[in-house]
Amino acid sequence: MTTHTDPQNAADFYDFEAALSPEERKTLVRTREFMRDQVAPLVAEHWAEGVFPRELIGRFRESGLVGLAYEGYGDHGPAASHLLTGMMAMEMSRVDASVATFFGVHNGLAMYAIQAGGDQAQRDRWLPEMARMDTIGAFALTEPLDGSDIAAGMRTTARREGDTWVLNGAKRWIGNATFADHVVVWARDVEDDQVKGFVVGKGTPGFTAERIANKTSLRMVENADIALQDVRVPEDDRLQNASSFRDVAEILRATRSGVAWQALGVMIGAYELALRYATERQQFGRPVAGFQLVQDLLVKSLGNITSSWGMLLQLARLQDSGVFRDEHSSLAKAHVTARMREVVAWAREIFGGNGIVLDYDVARFFADAEAIYSFEGTREMNTLIVGKAITGESAFV
Repeated sequence: MTTHTDPQNAADFYDFEAALSPEERKTLVRTREFMRDQVAPLVAEHWAEGVFPRELIGRFRESGLVGLAYEGYGDHGPAASHLLTGMMAMEMSRVDASVATFFGVHNGLAMYAIQAGGDQAQRDRWLPEMARMDTIGAFALTEPLDGSDIAAGMRTTARREGDTWVLNGAKRWIGNATFADHVVVWARDVEDDQVKGFVVGKGTPGFTAERIANKTSLRMVENADIALQDVRVPEDDRLQNASSFRDVAEILRATRSGVAWQALGVMIGAYELALRYATERQQFGRPVAGFQLVQDLLVKSLGNITSSWGMLLQLARLQDSGVFRDEHSSLAKAHVTARMREVVAWAREIFGGNGIVLDYDVARFFADAEAIYSFEGTREMNTLIVGKAITGESAFV
C-alpha cells in the first residue's frame, strides 16, 4: 500500500493510486520514471532560458505514453481511462508543468479536436502519426483581443472559394505553434457566422508563428503569436464534424479536467519539495519541520492535495461513465487551481529566501501556477458556468 511514508509518493496520503488497475499503475509508474529520468535533468536550464528542449519529442516518441486515450491509434489496446490519463497529466506536472502543457496541447487539445471534430478519413490521416509523435499538434483558439469572450468575439475569419478556404486573422498564446506540424485553427465563417475548425500545415503560405518572449510562467512552453494572411486551406482540411462553437466547447469540456489534474500535479511537486526541504533545513539547531508553523503549512497543503485528488477521482469516474457535464469540469478547474495557488505559496514560504531562486525549484512551481490558474477558462468564467448550473440563472454579461 502506498502511504505518506513512501518517499516516492509522499503526497498520496489516502492511496488514491489504488483506484487504478494493476496495468494502469504500471503505466503511471512508467510515466513517473520517464519524467524523473528523461525530463527532470533538462528542466532547470531550459526553463531559465525559456526554450523547449526539442530532444524530448524523440524521447516521448520512444516512451509509449502518447495517444493512450485514442483507441485504434498507436500500439496499445483499448483507450485508457480518464482516471489514468488524468493521473498521467498529474505525474508530468509533478516534475514540470511546461512539459505537461506541451504534452496536453498535443495529446489532448490537438488530437482530441481531430478525434471529435474530424471525420473518419481525417482521423485516419492525422491521428496515427500524432499518436507516434512523428508529427506535433497545436490548437489555435485564443486571439489577441479575445479570450473568455471568444465565442462571441472571434475575429479570425474563413471565406470559402470553391474547394478552398481563405483564413485571415490572428491568434495568441498558442502552445507548440512555433514547431507544430499541424495547427488546428478556429475561424468564423463569414457566410453563416459559425465557427469552424481547420488543420493548417507547417509551412503553409501566409501562416507565421512568432514565439512570445519574456514570460514569467511556463517558460519552456513555446507560446506563439500567429498571423494568418490569406492562408489557403483545402476543404479536405476543414474538420468535417466541427461546424459551430458548440463543437469547440465540447472539446474544451473534455480537456478542462486535464488542466485540473495538472494543477494537482503542481501542488504535489511543490509540496514534496517543501517537505523534503523542511526535514533537511536546520534552524535553531534542529530541522524546521519540527516547528509548529511549518507543520501547519505542510498539513494545509496536504489537505488541499487530498481533497482535490478526491474531487478529480470522482470527476474521472463521471467521465468514464459518460455522464459528466460542463459544470463538473468547470468546478474542478476553478476549485483545484485555487487550491494550487495556496499550496505553491505555502511551499515557497517554507523555503524562505531560498524560495525565490531557481536552484531550489519551488520558484518554478510558484511561477508556473499562475498560468495554469488562468488558461482553459479563468476561475471567474468557470465559476459562472457552475453558478448557472446550480441556480438556473445566467450571470454572464
